[in-house]
Amino acid sequence: MRLFRVATLLVMCGIALSAVGKSGTPQNSATKEAAQPDDTPKSIAESVSGTLQFAEGNFIGLAEAMPEDKYSYIPAIGKFDGVRSFGEQVKHVACAQFAFFNEFEGKKPPEDCEKGGHDPAKTKADLIRYLKDSFDYSNRVLATLTANNALDRVEGRYAGPNTKLGISVVAVWHITDHYGQLVEYLRLNGIVPPMTQKYGVKVR
Repeated sequence: MRLFRVATLLVMCGIALSAVGKSGTPQNSATKEAAQPDDTPKSIAESVSGTLQFAEGNFIGLAEAMPEDKYSYIPAIGKFDGVRSFGEQVKHVACAQFAFFNEFEGKKPPEDCEKGGHDPAKTKADLIRYLKDSFDYSNRVLATLTANNALDRVEGRYAGPNTKLGISVVAVWHITDHYGQLVEYLRLNGIVPPMTQKYGVKVR
């Protein structure tokens, strides 16, 4: 009886090992890799840029959704004394993107981003162009972030002193901070933010 149990156990182990061997064949491995591609970031730059690009897409969506005649809009309900208009918020974010990544490159940033910077953009079209230019610049500079320079010191009045990695993270946070503010501006004008429309978020 004992010998029968041992024999049975050996047969079961053989079947298990056979199954493992088959699952490890090149054909099955290739199928598994094709089904589950490795789409995780491959570098420090990619780890930050994915979130940056997501945030910029959301923010540009807001800027494009607001009618031009509402770019001077400032909420009147609640405590909004002294806040920026919608257009001023857009301009501030664009200027700040240039400022953060100027500091990343060791360049002198604009001195007046709190007021939108020195760029002459005023109309909706000009402000969106300025915004997109700032994101294009941000992405170009961020692509130079590496494991070797991530902790290099960054100086400047905008979130400095910091590191190259740190200032890049601050730049992403800053976009999302103002995105959250401008969601209110849109909704107070009866406009659902494009990203919310995309995901069909409903009130519970």
